[in-house]
Amino acid sequence: MVWALASIGRVFLDFLASTGRLILFFFQSLIQGLKPPYYFRQLFHQFWEIGYLSLPVVGLTALFTGMVLALQSYTGFSRFNAEGAIASVVALSMTRELGPVLAGLMISGRIGAAMAAEIGTMRVTEQIDALATLSTNPQKYLIMPRLLAGIAMLPLLVLVADIVGIFGGYVVSVYRLGFNPASYLKQTFDFVEVGDFTSGLIKAAFFGFIIALMGCYHGFNSKGGAQGVGKATTYAVVSSSILILIANYFLTALLF
Repeated sequence: MVWALASIGRVFLDFLASTGRLILFFFQSLIQGLKPPYYFRQLFHQFWEIGYLSLPVVGLTALFTGMVLALQSYTGFSRFNAEGAIASVVALSMTRELGPVLAGLMISGRIGAAMAAEIGTMRVTEQIDALATLSTNPQKYLIMPRLLAGIAMLPLLVLVADIVGIFGGYVVSVYRLGFNPASYLKQTFDFVEVGDFTSGLIKAAFFGFIIALMGCYHGFNSKGGAQGVGKATTYAVVSSSILILIANYFLTALLF
């Protein structure tokens, strides 16, 4: 009994210690990032990497999600003669939940892993130490641009995902299920409000922050050569994905 309680206590204390290190890492990066000089070239490079290069992945994910959502909604609603609600269900589901969450998870796998691998490789090859030797603060140069780019680019990617997902539902509903195009569009515009889009974009900003923070943190603190970089990459993707799902619940409860 005592052994079991001791094990639980160690896990809890390790969790608190890890959380404290993560919070300190964020505030140190924030404080350093607010001081000049500012590395705008690094920031715009991260805009390109996180935003533009992620468009194909996010677009394909949203397109087929909207198409599948329309098919599944039709299967269920046809039993209750409520097929007319498909347009609103697809639009609300994409803007409020599926767009932000799926985009966040996909970007976590693509960008979070890339950040952890890149910064982790720089750590184990002592390139981060070289930056400090050259009087360049590593957290200002490596971490802050990625945090800002994650917060700025995820809402734009989610906005694209919302539009593409709704379009996918439209294509399936009109060309496979035989809906009237004008009626489908009217129902979409009648039921979707600006708040549905903005709530999803707010979630996306938080998700972008989580992805960038976890990727940078695990990469920055990696050790042990190639094996350590691999572990850091895995930890970054898993932790950011779990935190996205947890944060999604609390943001949904707060916003709605």
